[in-house]
Amino acid sequence: MTNRSTLDGEAERDAPQGGPAGPRRRRGRGKVVGGLLIAALAAGGAFVAVNGTGVLEGGTGPTQSAAVLPPATAPVTRQTLNDTVDADGELGYGPVTTAVSRKPGTITWLPGSGQQITRGKSLYRLDNKPVMLMYGDTPAYRDLKIGVEGKDVENLERNLRKLGYDGFTVDDEYTYDTYEAVMEWQDDRGLDETGVVELGRVVFAPGKVRVESLEAEEGQPAQPGQKILTYTGTSEVVTAKLEAEDQRMAKKGAKVEVTLPGGKSVKGKVTEVATVIEPGDGQDADPETRIEALVSLGDAKAAKGLDKASVDVTFTASQRKNVLTVPVAALVALQEGGFGLEVVEGGKSRYVAVETGLFAGGRVEVKGDGLTEGMTVGMPK
Repeated sequence: MTNRSTLDGEAERDAPQGGPAGPRRRRGRGKVVGGLLIAALAAGGAFVAVNGTGVLEGGTGPTQSAAVLPPATAPVTRQTLNDTVDADGELGYGPVTTAVSRKPGTITWLPGSGQQITRGKSLYRLDNKPVMLMYGDTPAYRDLKIGVEGKDVENLERNLRKLGYDGFTVDDEYTYDTYEAVMEWQDDRGLDETGVVELGRVVFAPGKVRVESLEAEEGQPAQPGQKILTYTGTSEVVTAKLEAEDQRMAKKGAKVEVTLPGGKSVKGKVTEVATVIEPGDGQDADPETRIEALVSLGDAKAAKGLDKASVDVTFTASQRKNVLTVPVAALVALQEGGFGLEVVEGGKSRYVAVETGLFAGGRVEVKGDGLTEGMTVGMPK
């Protein structure tokens, strides 16, 4: 497994030592291999090869006889480098939210597990009166009545308008016009016509919900704070977890690739990113910080019937198209700083100073005077 940098010339650890290989992906924390730290080459000046063979002038150095040629070689190739990280993901319906009772009563109706609830419908019933779902991003936390102002008022009014009630302005003020619309809504739902939406009568969620599990039973008395049920969104999404060091990979709006069971790949997009603290392995282990990303699928039909399935998510932080690359192990440290390549031609070799760019999959982007695709460069045995 390798850690790969995102910026041209940025340091990379854990460079694999060996022959040329295509881009490799990794999951989880990288393991140090060789401990090589690579930095961008300082521009200009003369360079001395680490083995002391001589001075590099204009990007080239003295030749060596065939007797001391490198033990292995690799070609300079032109390709696209992707700075990627693979993460484990689970296909499901996203974060689980718990609905708790905000008022006392007897639970007289509960939905079924997996049932979808939409705007204005009953999430459950207390004392045979509905506790209704409405859409909004501010949780219900108080009675709504004439004189109060806030985002929760705007959420209520927007929902009433969507449900067909009018005669008021959708804003953050609970006015007499809002009061009259609420009275009409209460009458339609068999509630006492008070014009006040008491705390616990509505539950605000971002959109329609899917009942995940029931935490109570019909006929059971409920007290404020008691868990009634849990719910999620209704669209299948992937929850992926990355190491904290890979936070740069998970940006809201970033495009990813999701590999489903069976090998089919679909495009996805990061919709939410959160930092989570997980307990460490073992009783005395320190907690671990992880990055949790929610990914929506571009083709929802591809995941049909795969609820709770394990998937692979490939995050790409950066990409360099059509660049010259060599295996990281081909880089040679120069005495005066920076790096070079040992170019092998006609049974002899010479050193060429290079600037390094993106590191990915055991390869590195390189630039140097006279460096072209197809050249052969030295490699360690």
